[in-house]
Amino acid sequence: MSMNFHRKLPIPMEVKKEFPVTKSMEKIKIARDESIRAVFDGSSDKFILIIGPCSADHVDPVIEYLSRLKKLSEQVSDKIIIIPRIYTNKPRTTGQGYKGMLHQPDPDAKPDMYKGIVAIRELHLAALRDFGFSCADEMLYPENHRYLSDLLSYVAVGARSVENQQHRLTASGIEVPVGMKNPTGGDLSVMMNSIVAAQSSHTFLYRGWEVTSDGNPYAHAILRGFVDYAGKSASNYHYEDLLKVEELYEKSNLSNPSVIVDTNHNNSGKKYLEQIRIAKDIVYSRNQNPTIKRLVKGLMIESYLEDGAQGIGEHVFGKSITDPCLGWEKTEQLILDIADKL
Repeated sequence: MSMNFHRKLPIPMEVKKEFPVTKSMEKIKIARDESIRAVFDGSSDKFILIIGPCSADHVDPVIEYLSRLKKLSEQVSDKIIIIPRIYTNKPRTTGQGYKGMLHQPDPDAKPDMYKGIVAIRELHLAALRDFGFSCADEMLYPENHRYLSDLLSYVAVGARSVENQQHRLTASGIEVPVGMKNPTGGDLSVMMNSIVAAQSSHTFLYRGWEVTSDGNPYAHAILRGFVDYAGKSASNYHYEDLLKVEELYEKSNLSNPSVIVDTNHNNSGKKYLEQIRIAKDIVYSRNQNPTIKRLVKGLMIESYLEDGAQGIGEHVFGKSITDPCLGWEKTEQLILDIADKL
């Protein structure tokens, strides 16, 4: 009935000094941050795709995925900004199962948080250094954000975290866009309240410091579907749903009204192949209504090298060990189809 303290871990500043961002990498990230913010403030009409594995489980297949994504991103760069998902924390509904690379840099080994901190930083560094990608990660633990704060161009707050005060206040002090997902129960007012909090200034306790945030004008909504009263998946990406969120934004007086639609999770009922249809449906809705086109800035898609998912220990290269994902061939065709229809 207690916590067993193993060792004190290095603070983010120490890890950043040991595994630094170079000047050339910093320059790339600054340029990407500007281009991404321009989409959210409406000064750019490019479309954002936040795409990649449900969870970054092994380094080598993630690197292979990034190398393929880099070539594809160059083909569609006139219309689409690709932000790879390198999600290194995996929320678990019951607390059981693989919790991500931060916990287990080797999914078959015991948790090792220090090795995990090093592994996730080195992976994000490789994405920026070798492919020019500043990526997205989920802020599952607000106190850990600063281990990667100089590398990320997008941060997501999950459906189970969006009501948490510390997540909201930390989001208010982040300099890149932060997506606030609707909660698993689907109450959009909770999501909107989280955006209000994230766009506001606060004084609060963070990593043992009293800090004051400026507020994040790029905090925005992520629609990911929900679980209804009967425990079944229900979607919230349809034309009417998007117009409803636009109404909520109008009433809220928030900056930069924006939505990213998550094509998986409860929107797809975790039927990963449905992401193709859902993505095309959203692009169609944007093309039918200028209000929706202004509002919906992009999509979040779960994709990896191989279709589906596998169990831990099966060792299929590039196949998710968490939620099932689109394989590469389907991913490539979907991105090209989206670019063609924008």
